[in-house]
Amino acid sequence: MRTDARRNRERVLTAARDVFVEHGVTAPLDVVAKRAGVGIATLYRRFPDRTALMRAVALDVLARIAEEARAALTEETDTFACLARYLHRSLDLRIAAVMPVLAGELDEDDAELRAARDEVAPLFESMVRAAHEAGTVRRDVGSGDIGLMVIRLARPLPGSFPREFDDAAAHRQLDLLLDGLRAVRAPARKRSAAMSIDELRDSRS
Repeated sequence: MRTDARRNRERVLTAARDVFVEHGVTAPLDVVAKRAGVGIATLYRRFPDRTALMRAVALDVLARIAEEARAALTEETDTFACLARYLHRSLDLRIAAVMPVLAGELDEDDAELRAARDEVAPLFESMVRAAHEAGTVRRDVGSGDIGLMVIRLARPLPGSFPREFDDAAAHRQLDLLLDGLRAVRAPARKRSAAMSIDELRDSRS
């Protein structure tokens, strides 16, 4: 694939992911094309219908998060840091927000999608298991607990909050959650000041 074609494809997939998260899978595809900065004809050349686009989004985010998991496992020597890095990147990639939206819309018997899911799960399980064995994560918290927590964090806030505020708030909440998962209390990391309800209300655009 030519460099410009690959770049267009990546832009369309990122835009589709965000539009599906924010507006649902029935959102007009011309909204996706506009956000990606391409013409609707360019979108349809790559993805002939909505189902093909949804499938491509799912495969893309699964491949990206598997790559992030392998990188964290390879590069992080601290088991808690490895898990925290992976979870923060999962928020950046919005996988925990888009995959629930796509659930039920894709073929459950799709072998490629099933293989992509099956690649990610053992990587995540190995992070949690390593953290348990190292004594850095509470043993009464499992990978399923953590996965559901991140899904709850990943959905956009209701109302008119700017995307930048929403993303920053999700990462802050994840840091607070991670502190609660520690088996041994560590020195508090520097983070933004506590937020009041008034400040939250004033953040709406």
